[in-house]
Amino acid sequence: MAHIVVLGAGIGGIPMAYEMKDLARPEDRITVISNTDHFQFVPSNPWVAVGWRTREDITVPLAEPFARKGIAFKPVGCRRVLPGENALELHDGSRLGYDQLVIATGPELAFDEIEGFGPQANTISICHVDHAVEAAKRWEAFCRNPGPLVIGAVQGASCFGPAYEFAMIADADLRRRKIRHKVPITFVTPEPYIGHLGLGGVGDTKTLLESALRERHIRWIVNARTDRFEPEAVHVTELTEDGQEKAEHVLESRLTMMLPAFRGIGALRGVEGLVNPRGFVLTDKHQRNPTHRNVFGVGVCIAIPPVEKTPVPVGVPKTGYMIETMVTATARNIRALLDGTEPKEEPTWNALCLADFGDSGVAFVAMPQIPPRNVNWSAHGRWVHLAKVGFERYFLRKVRKGVSEPVYERYVLKLLGLKRVQEPSPETTDV
Repeated sequence: MAHIVVLGAGIGGIPMAYEMKDLARPEDRITVISNTDHFQFVPSNPWVAVGWRTREDITVPLAEPFARKGIAFKPVGCRRVLPGENALELHDGSRLGYDQLVIATGPELAFDEIEGFGPQANTISICHVDHAVEAAKRWEAFCRNPGPLVIGAVQGASCFGPAYEFAMIADADLRRRKIRHKVPITFVTPEPYIGHLGLGGVGDTKTLLESALRERHIRWIVNARTDRFEPEAVHVTELTEDGQEKAEHVLESRLTMMLPAFRGIGALRGVEGLVNPRGFVLTDKHQRNPTHRNVFGVGVCIAIPPVEKTPVPVGVPKTGYMIETMVTATARNIRALLDGTEPKEEPTWNALCLADFGDSGVAFVAMPQIPPRNVNWSAHGRWVHLAKVGFERYFLRKVRKGVSEPVYERYVLKLLGLKRVQEPSPETTDV
């Protein structure tokens, strides 16, 4: 009998637990450790932040679906990962041993790296449902007394889609309220150009997203290093293409939403051989840690090098379908270890994204996510908005039912009329 522990219960951790349960032997045990007792569908947080969704709409209590699947669940959180001892030290003071560990924690949000940053300071956030609920309160207050709005991402960020989504959704909501004319919007990003997305662009995302911003009268600043946040101002230094300071901007802002850089959670940071200096889990092409061979990593918590050097640092996003392929490969590789053979499965690392703009949207497909690619495609239209609404419902239903099917592949690939493309991922390295 083997004890397989999944650390994290998000978009990577829940499918990991479900799929591992289906692939494990009858005598094997699966345990999920999380710092919360519910699942949140993070892609819906921009809707929550403008009042289009509530917390209840996008969360699922996990005790019941895990119990139905025969998966043990401890929503107590992890204080420290101890790979040399094959154990986790939990926040309730207990220790939990494992035979195989899958780390799927997601990131820690590095608000403290910039003065005045974060929901406890001078900005709102859509990175967590708790943040989005509080953001909705501030959004309503802002709409009663509208003024300049700054949206975007800071240096080192690796998730840009939600920033574009929130800018467009905010614009749509302000138009519905007939107060858009009172709100100048500025989009601030470390990307070298609009639509880079940390991926060197996908298809024609540069043109599509520039056009979308221009159509909505949203001005932008690229190659932006955010220096500090004040209650009603954002201080930004714009760099040239060769990394020299070009201009300093003091942007008036009555409400600011900027995505932070990520780092590994405290339970992981500094564990020798497990993580890079930023705290992200080091994995090989089989999602397996090179030093601690019974530890795997999936999702946003793993280390992936930047696609290219940019004037302002940007990271690589770990999108939902990419994570889904990591999960499938990891589950099969752990089963191989249980059977006494070596892992051989590699994730495809394809990216499928539906970015909602409130009343339209942009879809893109990158196969594989990191160039050069076999498929490099993007498109836009109202159908993307409708597709994302449908996908939200589809994903939440699968979480509630404990179904382990590959939801991105079944929903988004089918929607776009594409077939799964099998390419191995490049081996991850320290970044």
